[in-house]
Parts: sequence; structure tokens; C-alpha cells
Amino acid sequence: MPAADPTLQESAAPAVPAEAVTPLIRGVHVLRELTGAGGSLSLSALERATGLARSTVDRITATLARMGYVRLDGRDAVLTPRLMELGNAYLAALRLPALLDARADALADALDESVSLAVRDGDGIRFIHQATRRRAMSLSFRIGDLLPAERTAPGPLFATEWTAEDWQHWRTRRAADPGNHGFPAVPPRRRPAADEEFTRRSARARQDGWALDDQLIEPGLVAVAAPVRDPRTGRIACAASVVSHTSRHTAAGLRDTLLPRLLEAVAAMEDDLRAAFPPDPVPAPSGLATWTGASKQELGREFVESLARGLTVLTAFGEGRAELTLSEVAKATGLARATARRALITYEHLGLVTQSRAGGFRLTPQVLSLGYPPLSRTSLPQIAAPHLAALADRVHESTSLAVLTAAGDEIQYTARVATSRVMSVNITVGTRLPAYATSMGRVLLADLPPAERALGTEPPRALTPRTVTDPRALARILDETAAQGYALVDEELEEGLRSIAVPVRDRTGRAVAALNTAMHTSRHSLRECVDDIVPALRTTADAVESDLHVSGRFSAVGMT
Repeated sequence: MPAADPTLQESAAPAVPAEAVTPLIRGVHVLRELTGAGGSLSLSALERATGLARSTVDRITATLARMGYVRLDGRDAVLTPRLMELGNAYLAALRLPALLDARADALADALDESVSLAVRDGDGIRFIHQATRRRAMSLSFRIGDLLPAERTAPGPLFATEWTAEDWQHWRTRRAADPGNHGFPAVPPRRRPAADEEFTRRSARARQDGWALDDQLIEPGLVAVAAPVRDPRTGRIACAASVVSHTSRHTAAGLRDTLLPRLLEAVAAMEDDLRAAFPPDPVPAPSGLATWTGASKQELGREFVESLARGLTVLTAFGEGRAELTLSEVAKATGLARATARRALITYEHLGLVTQSRAGGFRLTPQVLSLGYPPLSRTSLPQIAAPHLAALADRVHESTSLAVLTAAGDEIQYTARVATSRVMSVNITVGTRLPAYATSMGRVLLADLPPAERALGTEPPRALTPRTVTDPRALARILDETAAQGYALVDEELEEGLRSIAVPVRDRTGRAVAALNTAMHTSRHSLRECVDDIVPALRTTADAVESDLHVSGRFSAVGMT
């Protein structure tokens, strides 16, 4: 007999609404378990964690895979960057990251300390932006992480606006979980502080207009926070925090030396909010209902259509679409009004959606709990890896990803998938090669203005008898590469080696990396490279770019 669904049992108070969509509840449960596990779990571990029958887990993960939210890697389910479109919908509707992240980043650069933006989420805080410093001891929190209010600097600020009901909810949660085990982003607390300590901190924050965290999360970590207020309502829109380590600043030192700079930045942020124009609504994705119907027809029982349609409801929200009526949600998704209504009822029960007095619906910060924390730290090599593997299987040749080095005269390999051959190209991640003599280097150099193209030694050194070394000839080749969108290098780096590459572009259209395949000249003619390999490379680049654009919308994606 299949195990009972713990999600349904745990939600007994309040009771699950009669019109809630059970497969959607279970799908959200699976996504949250994967998120809590760092983005990957075996299917058997998912079965144990959720209490669902294995057949149910298989159908849910197959549906999520069809949507591009999960990748099935052998026996494991792995969250994919595309899932971040759900959290992006919330962040776009919120607008705060887009309006304030440049100020936060500039403050982090000026102070050489990590800076965070956080919003209230119940009796906790949830991060919506992180500008971190790379150090041996540095901030490890991610966008979407949830922290208990009482162990943070922003918490006392948000508590100044709590109602009596909010305080009671906080005390109930504290009594049930004194060690904060329900907040996996922070280490459990062995000796919880008395409730009165936090009430005193909140009263002090109301008086001072800022708050400190003196090693409440873990020894050595200190922070100071100030509220960024909505100029229309005067209420706290978010909190900005400067986070440091006691090896650099004490809590008192943060207050005395960095708080003035933080308050200046907060004042500028509030000016930005005051000057911001109402956003023009960005069209919601179209044809979603048609797509889910077609998927159901193709996959049959393995595709849980009610789960897929429920998840598409979240993508109806976004910039200029912060609050939507039921009719607007149905229109944006193409779903029947009754279907959209049941999904919204389910999300309201799960805490992912809230309804205003006027009857409109808004996403809550809890949407970020659906995969955002582990995925917000995904690097480009991690994004590209499964796509490179698929390309290698398709063309039966080794595939690679590379970026330009800081000097701009070399490429550095950042990801690679090799094929098993007697004679193969032996290159490892981290290898550096001269940009002028490689296909990936030429693709990346071709994207730069001519004056910024670094060709290394003057003149470039011949590596084989076929290496082009004349600067004017190289300039012409780079112009041709830019025009045709790919580079083909034939025995210029090494005799017998032929490679072809295409660019990978970020959201601004800039080539931030290149991907290629390399082979012995005996395996593919030049014409076959152009006719067969280039289209496969471009298809792969499109897939990498699609994931990169979703990942990089509100979080920084590392290139190496």
C-alpha cells in the first residue's frame, strides 16, 4: 500500500482546501525537498523524503523534466537553471532587485564587504540580492535563503511593523523549534536566547532606525542593517545589510565606521524608489496551456498535466504584473478560469500566493524556496556541462567551453566533455592556449572592438606551418568570424587538429564564452564541419544561453 502524503498530513491545520490540486501540492513538495538537499537527490531518496509512492515520484519528476525544471541524470533528479524562472517571476514583480541592486553592488565595492538586500517572509527574512566578497571567510548565504528574524540584523527592523498576531506566531514557532532546525540556511542554535532579547532589539531598532547582528548566526559573523522604506507607504520595502567578520570589524566597529556609508546608500535607494516610473507590463509566456495539453497527449500517464498547468500559473506574474486578478491569470496562461482558480487556491494554502483585499493575487517571497538558493550560485561551466555532454553524444567528438583570460590574449578551458577514441584531443579544464590560434579564441576576440583585441606576442608566433601570424590577416579573419558567427581553425594550433567554435552570449548580447568541438582532420572535412557541426554547435549554444539568461537575470553567474 503506498505511503501517505506527508505534505497533506502536515497541512491538516489549516485544512487543505477541498478545491486544492493535490498533484500540485506534491510537486511543490518534491521541489522543496530537492532545494533543501542542495539541488539533487536520487529518486529513492526523494521517495523517502516525501513519503510519496515511487510511481508518484517518477511521474512528478518526469513532468518536471518535461518542463525543463529537473534533469534526470541516471537515478538522480537534478534541479536545472530553468526552474529559476519561477523565482524570477517573483523578483521581477517585486522590482526591488532591479531598482536597487546597482546601489548594493556599489556599496559592497566601496566598503569591500558583503552587502545583502532582504525582505520579510513571515517571521523570517529572505534574501533577494547578494553582493559578496570572495574571501576565505565570507558570506555564504544565497538569494532565496530564509533566516529566522531573531538571528539577523534585518529581523528587528521588520519586527517593528509586526502585529500582535505576528508576535504570537513568532513565539509559537520559537517554542516549537527553539534550535531553528526549520531554517537549514543557518546552523542550529544550541542555547536559544530568551524571547525578551529579541523584543528589546526590536524596540532599540525602532528608536535607532538601524540594527546590529553581533555573531547571532555563527561566531565571527557580524552585520549592520538599515530599512529601505517605500516612499508611497512609509513601510519597510526591504532591509540593506553590510556583513563582515570579526577579523575585520567588530559589531561596534561596523556601527561606528560603516553605518554612515550604509545610511547614505539607503537614502539613495529610497530616492531611486521615489523616482521610479511604474513599469510597463511585460507580456507573460504564451501558449502554455496548449503546450501542456500536447505534452499530455504525447507522454500520457507519465505527464501530470495538473502539476504542469499549476506551475505555469506562477509565470503569469512578473514586471508590471505584480498583482493579477483571476481573470488576468487565466488570460495570461491560456488556462480555463476554473483551472487557474484551483491553482491559486492551492498556492494560497501553500503560502506561495497571497490575496489582497481588492481580490488580486500576489506572489510571496516563498516562491524563492522552489530551487532558487542552490541554483543562484550556479556557474556557467555547471550550466553548460549537460549541454556539452549532449553535444558530444550527437557529434561523437569532444566538446569544450572556454573564456578569455583577463589579459585577453589566451583562452582558458572551463568545462570539457571528452569522447572515448584511440586518437583524441587531450586537453583538461584549466588549460590555457593562445587566443589567436584557436577557434574559441577567435570567436571571443571577434566580439571585441578591433582596438581591444589582444593578439599576444608581436607578431604572433607560428605554432605550425599553417598558423596565421600576420596581424592584418588575423584582423580580417576576426572580422569574417564576427560576420559569420563561427570560427574554424585548421591545423594552426597543432598539425592534424581541426576545431570549430561558436560564441555563448549573455543577456546583453556580449560573448562571454565560446564552445567548440575539436577533432583529427581525418574525421570531418571542412565542408562537413560547416554543414553538420556548426548547426549542432549553434543549437547547443542556444540551450546554454537560454539557461544562462534565466540564471543571470537576478543573480551573478560565475564564468569559471
